[in-house]
Amino acid sequence: MKKIIAVLLVIMLLTGPAMALDTLRDEDITIPAPAAVLMEKTTGALLYEKDAHTHYSPASVTKIMTLLLVVEALESGAITKDQMVVTSARAASMGGSQIWLEEGESMSVSEMLKCVTVVSANDCAVALAELLCGTEEAFVKRMNERAAELGMKDTHFTNCTGLLDDDDHYTSAYDIALMSRELIKHDMIKEYTTIWMDKVRNGEFGLSNTNKLIFYYDGATGLKTGFTSKAMYCLSATAERDGVEYIAVVLHAPTTQDRFESAKTLLSYAFANYSLVALRPNEAISPVRVELGTQDNVQPVYDGSEYSLWKKGAATNLQYDVEIAECVKAPVAEGQQLGMVTVRSGDEVIAKVPLVSDQAVDRIGYWQVYLSLLLGVFGLK
Repeated sequence: MKKIIAVLLVIMLLTGPAMALDTLRDEDITIPAPAAVLMEKTTGALLYEKDAHTHYSPASVTKIMTLLLVVEALESGAITKDQMVVTSARAASMGGSQIWLEEGESMSVSEMLKCVTVVSANDCAVALAELLCGTEEAFVKRMNERAAELGMKDTHFTNCTGLLDDDDHYTSAYDIALMSRELIKHDMIKEYTTIWMDKVRNGEFGLSNTNKLIFYYDGATGLKTGFTSKAMYCLSATAERDGVEYIAVVLHAPTTQDRFESAKTLLSYAFANYSLVALRPNEAISPVRVELGTQDNVQPVYDGSEYSLWKKGAATNLQYDVEIAECVKAPVAEGQQLGMVTVRSGDEVIAKVPLVSDQAVDRIGYWQVYLSLLLGVFGLK
């Protein structure tokens, strides 16, 4: 037997007919950058793409993957923020953007992470890579493995900085959006990427963010700039307003102003025209009883995103129909479907989200079944 719980929730958005989210048409936005992507963080919805899968040299936008691996190592406990990093001769020899580390100089992981995010310090990036994997070459191998795990099909790294214009070192606007999205899932990184100006070395060395959007764009949260003569001006820009965060990737822009203006245009379009719609009803979803299980019930959880991105005013007067089993027989597998949430806007179904078991539950043994029946007969259960 199944029960249907209908929950009516009115979303105060502009009125309008329900409609699916479509990738923007070329005429919707005009930007000078030859390659770009606009993506929403929570759902991964792609709002705009322009030459999104063509291979480009990413310059220092490469460091998004470097930062991701460092942050993941911090959150796993493999390294700590206060851990001191000793600068190798190789790290000290890096050119381009740097803080001029000297061989043997020590600096904390946190300070080096700050230098990479704020001023794109190549010397700190290599020092952190060596801390994690021993050598930059070993670290780059892990970068490529992580890229494959994220589905970055148009990417190959040969270094951790993007400093060298190597023909075999490339990525695409879409792939940069993927790794940017993964990085900003870690709130820790925003402690660094939102810094406008700061100092290191006991206040003796000043830092000023290469991402000028941090200073003048409302809600800017990061993320990384890049430039070489081959890559031209690159940027992965992130910004958040009212709980919604977007990623605007711009590659091979002809000038630094063009990259920032292109990113601003994309981000502003997203904030003005789109909003997240919750796919979860207001009331809690009750546990499902398990017959003959080693535990009495399991909790249904959402299998997929709890939000959907829609044009503002497209989804109104939302109704959530929760169809869920009252009882299931053991054994229950983790991820086993227990029900479905159907979200409607008026008469139109805008989403269906499966509800699945949050854990596995084994079936009790025969002796336990017998004991349970016996206790039931004597009213002891």
